[in-house]
Amino acid sequence: MTQVDYFQRKLDEKRRLTIPTELRDTFASGAVITRGFGTYLHLYPKGVWDNLVEPRLEGDILDERTADLNVQFRMGKVEQSLDGKQGRITLEQHLLDYAGIEREVAAVSVGKYWRIMAVDS
Repeated sequence: MTQVDYFQRKLDEKRRLTIPTELRDTFASGAVITRGFGTYLHLYPKGVWDNLVEPRLEGDILDERTADLNVQFRMGKVEQSLDGKQGRITLEQHLLDYAGIEREVAAVSVGKYWRIMAVDS
């Protein structure tokens, strides 16, 4: 199977992003969409979120960096399942606004998750 490291899509009128067929097994257990570190979004397979991200967010209760990361990733966090055969997820409007995304998006693999950003016009 071909490895997909980058894809571009236009969101449909309901703000749905179609995940490439080659990646749908990766998101079979669901997807988590959060704000990114910059003006973009993070798209995590549910298993990556549960096993790698969530444990890192459970750091020392008095550690300011841990608190900042919790605010960054939990504010507006959305969990979704792919919608059957078409393999789409809905990007919530507040997340699109945060990332400056209108209709066209680019997605780049950054290891175990994806960075979703606006396509420059």
